[in-house]
Amino acid sequence: MNSFHASLLFILLQATLAFSPTPLYAAGDEAKILYWVAPMDPTYRSDKPGKSPMGMDLVPVYADQAGGDGDVVSIDPAMVQNLGVRSALVERGPLWRRINAVGYVAFDERHISHLHLRTDGWIEKLYVKSNGERVKKGDLLFELYSPDLVNAQEEYIQALRANNNYLKNASRDRLEALGVSNEQIRQVARDRRAAQRIRVHASQDGIVDSLNVREGMYVKPATEVLALADLSSVWLLVDVFERQSDWVAPGQPAEARLGYEPGRVWKGKVEFVYPTIDPKTRTLQARLVFQNPDETLKPDMYADVNIYAGPKPNVLSIPREALIKTGDGPRVVVDLGEGKFKAQEVVAGMESGNFVEIISGLREGDRVVTSAQFLIDSEASLKASFSRMDSEPQTDNSASGEKPIMGMGVVKEIFAADKKLNLSHEPIAELNWPAMSMDFPVADSVDLSGLKVGDAVHFTLLKDAEGRYVINSIQLSGEEKAP
Repeated sequence: MNSFHASLLFILLQATLAFSPTPLYAAGDEAKILYWVAPMDPTYRSDKPGKSPMGMDLVPVYADQAGGDGDVVSIDPAMVQNLGVRSALVERGPLWRRINAVGYVAFDERHISHLHLRTDGWIEKLYVKSNGERVKKGDLLFELYSPDLVNAQEEYIQALRANNNYLKNASRDRLEALGVSNEQIRQVARDRRAAQRIRVHASQDGIVDSLNVREGMYVKPATEVLALADLSSVWLLVDVFERQSDWVAPGQPAEARLGYEPGRVWKGKVEFVYPTIDPKTRTLQARLVFQNPDETLKPDMYADVNIYAGPKPNVLSIPREALIKTGDGPRVVVDLGEGKFKAQEVVAGMESGNFVEIISGLREGDRVVTSAQFLIDSEASLKASFSRMDSEPQTDNSASGEKPIMGMGVVKEIFAADKKLNLSHEPIAELNWPAMSMDFPVADSVDLSGLKVGDAVHFTLLKDAEGRYVINSIQLSGEEKAP
């Protein structure tokens, strides 16, 4: 967090607390005000309350703020309650490796059967008309006319009449190889007459999928007539992130939830983990199996899946909401008790559900803030910045050794060649200057290329060796401008 954002958050915090009758910091006898600072310029100090050069109320700095650890923030207990600050204990114990993922439902391929003919023929009568129709094992699907099947039946009849056991067995085996059922073969033997149509029955319960024929079509063995799929058991295909790929293994329990049936949980398990990583998504696919007796889980549905990959023992963990993720690394706000809080950097490990593993930075028994921690963390960051500025030696920024003086104004004229600006500035209390328009020399390090007449600006003045006040930095109002 840079100083501009920290100052902005500090201002918002002070503005919020201005409406509360309870002060942010404990107002006991020890809460002595040391000095007052400007919210947007902590280097500006005053020994009494008032306005900053930018017109903002000065902020008090108390004795318990200025001393001690620069990252510690003291808040009155009443304000802790008003802010809704809650904390949780840092605990040590087993932490489940829970994988949260999204999966999609697919057919259980072990319960799918594909129907192909074993000879050429014509679909004379089709009893299933469309995909999705439900059939039972043994239901009649269609009737087929095939010259090869008629000829095979005639050969079988001739073998029966000749009472030749060898020919009888060979012709019967040929009928079975061509796909004629035992019942129909017995009927041919009983009637001694070849059937012109061979009936084809369902081999399992299920729904019709991939119906590729219609009545009257000529089909070959290469043609897939239809497929039957049983939905009593389904697969869920889940993509697991690469960093969690070593967590998942066959046999682990899993749960699935559907968005349109809140509160209902399906129980299943990991059946197979594919051995390769997808090069595009960098994920590992796992196959889960779920029983689906009422067929609520339908192919191509999406489901929220939790895989329980086993516990990791002896882990230090905190609630997920207590962790503050920043560009400089994760940290937490530690509750020190008696209204004192401290921002603490940590090293976070795996995340599992609502908990996060802490590798270093905390100890068992510490308390971390789980609500309003961002406000406290911002306050602690700004306070640490104040503390660092207090501890750093003051350096001279001009030949005379004076501190910069801030001002506000509007650009009236720009003399780029002479490095001068004519500004109509507001009163500058430090110099006892009233509002006026005047020329200011500009330091060589200041870039004037982005300015134009009429711009409202903030600027700082330094006295040079000749005693003149020189503009050593300038920025547009509300927008930072690099010198």
